[in-house]
Amino acid sequence: MVSVAPLSSPGRYPSSDSLFLIDASIFVFRAWHSVPNNVVDFDGNPVNAMHGFARFLGDLLEQVRPGHIAVAFDERTANSFRSLLYPPYKANREPAPLELKRQFLLCRQVCRAMGIASFCGGDYEADDIIGTLATQARASAKPVVIVSRDKDLTQLVRHGDEYWDYLDDRRYRYADIAERFGVVPERMACFLALMGDAVDNIPGVPGIGRKTASMLFRHYESVSQLYDNLDSVLRLKLRNAGFVCGQLRDHRDSVFLARKLTGIACDIPLQVTLHDLRRRRPNLDALHRLYDSVGFGRLLRNQAERIAALQ
Repeated sequence: MVSVAPLSSPGRYPSSDSLFLIDASIFVFRAWHSVPNNVVDFDGNPVNAMHGFARFLGDLLEQVRPGHIAVAFDERTANSFRSLLYPPYKANREPAPLELKRQFLLCRQVCRAMGIASFCGGDYEADDIIGTLATQARASAKPVVIVSRDKDLTQLVRHGDEYWDYLDDRRYRYADIAERFGVVPERMACFLALMGDAVDNIPGVPGIGRKTASMLFRHYESVSQLYDNLDSVLRLKLRNAGFVCGQLRDHRDSVFLARKLTGIACDIPLQVTLHDLRRRRPNLDALHRLYDSVGFGRLLRNQAERIAALQ
């Protein structure tokens, strides 16, 4: 049974002793599409995504009061290591409109004023930032809570960690991941490499979907082990095993390329320590100046003042 913890249940939030790692784009895009676009600054520029993100961040801080927290932002560039490996990677996506790009910068200013470390790297994605920070925290025996709804990030979950789909009010521990997503976290990148990912423009193996990929990675630990023992697929209790084996053989190069794209880099050059990720008291003066500049009223200010009073 998947562990479900409604946000309305008191005392059921993830432990504040964990390092909270937030995938910012999920919440910025959500606000961009859900908060009315008539929320504008004095010059008529939309600030709806900024408002929604600031409200989400404030709600999380009030609910959980994490001691350590970091926010990871994406910055799309043609020089990211995945785009260099495979130029069509994410090439199917329309560029973010200028009105939204501007708000991403404002969201980083919100983080700074709220006393929260934020990161953005052009050569790497937010997933890689989160993966590296999670790995560093784990080396210090610090569990992590990954706040996202991107299934790619489930590959980072280990015993003691949690994956928090904040928007659906659901939390998954290590033992819950396979039931919900199809494979254990350590095999998620291989699982995605077989299925492909239309959102990221990663090709998969034609004819192999979630059920088949899940079955394969219950038996094999990795893409490499699967291909080292490809003939053994024929002995699995797998419908159309011959077809599956043939497709895997025909698309071998594509699978190994996809595996490089779906894996999260956990060793990017980030000069940061756990001390750098401690949540600081909000800088209310800076926050008020920022909110004054975009015409925000008392709602977010009052929330920030409550958060500051709790520290």
